[in-house]
Amino acid sequence: MKVIISGGGTGGHIFPAIAIANAVKQQHPDADILFVGAEGRMEMEKVPAAGYPIKALPIVGLQRRLTLKNLALPFKMIKSQRLVKKILLDFQPDIVVGVGGYASAPTLKMAARLGFPTLLQEQNSFPGLTNKMLAKKARTICVAYEGMERFFPAEKIVVTGNPVRSVIEEMDIPQQEGQEYFMLSDHRPTVLSVGGSLGARSINKMIIDHLDFFKQNDIQIIWQTGKWMYEEAIQRVKDAEAEPWVKVHQFISRMEMAYAAADVVISRAGAIAISELCASAKPVILIPSPNVAEDHQTKNAMALVNKGAALMVSDHDCHEKGLPLLKELLDDKQRQATMKTNIHQMSHRNAAAHIVKEMEKLL
Repeated sequence: MKVIISGGGTGGHIFPAIAIANAVKQQHPDADILFVGAEGRMEMEKVPAAGYPIKALPIVGLQRRLTLKNLALPFKMIKSQRLVKKILLDFQPDIVVGVGGYASAPTLKMAARLGFPTLLQEQNSFPGLTNKMLAKKARTICVAYEGMERFFPAEKIVVTGNPVRSVIEEMDIPQQEGQEYFMLSDHRPTVLSVGGSLGARSINKMIIDHLDFFKQNDIQIIWQTGKWMYEEAIQRVKDAEAEPWVKVHQFISRMEMAYAAADVVISRAGAIAISELCASAKPVILIPSPNVAEDHQTKNAMALVNKGAALMVSDHDCHEKGLPLLKELLDDKQRQATMKTNIHQMSHRNAAAHIVKEMEKLL
């Protein structure tokens, strides 16, 4: 079985892609898997670290502001199409899987043009324009939310859920063990703040401007800043003498330990973050990013809020309202218990294995 998996850019695309690759290997140990990503993006580091080869395309995204970089986009697209055509003809995959991200568009377009079967994995409740376009030629579209026939041909849709890292889907870690891993007290309420693999400016600013909140309320927080604010966060925490309460991390590699340690999570509303929260059954305050196509993170968040599985604060309001809402939730154990039950009911188990079954059907 020869498989090309294309996409990336953020952890929200890369981790599902790796989960699918791992599930393929589990079912077909002799499978030959090749990734196709974008030059300079996170997948060029994370995919080889997971043990898979990857080819790079010079593709970039369209900048939303006026910039000279947009002038180079058509040329990079043409070059990427030429490169991906050669990759496809040399590798001769049985199937090509797209998970979203810059590299996914030229790869799946060219694969469909050359007659290779394609499968699309849509993580969000509201797809972007690229996946709507790619869906026209895809043979199967694996989705995480009901009601996606509003966007895709109903006969192609299969509800599989989003692939989640197996260490999170299968985790059975006592909270105390998670707290010990992060050198936290087991006598204080614990919060995990994640703004995605690249960080989130508004969430980071909410925390960095209110470090005294954690000291005064005796709340400890595991804070993933991303690389852009990491150094400043370390210094500000030190200056505020908040180190026993605020644990700063640029990137958390053992997310299963972080979820285990936490009583409540503050998070963006990316599709994979939500899927991991559902799997780990954690009460969450979602702060959707406003800087995404079609405002799809707000739509992702509302899918949980409407079922009593999460709370939501807008990006604009989080600086003033986020931490008071956090304190309110931490003080309400009954509400936490209800949210845990509701969010866990939205979890799709073994999504990656389900997607592999759909790949096998195509073959």
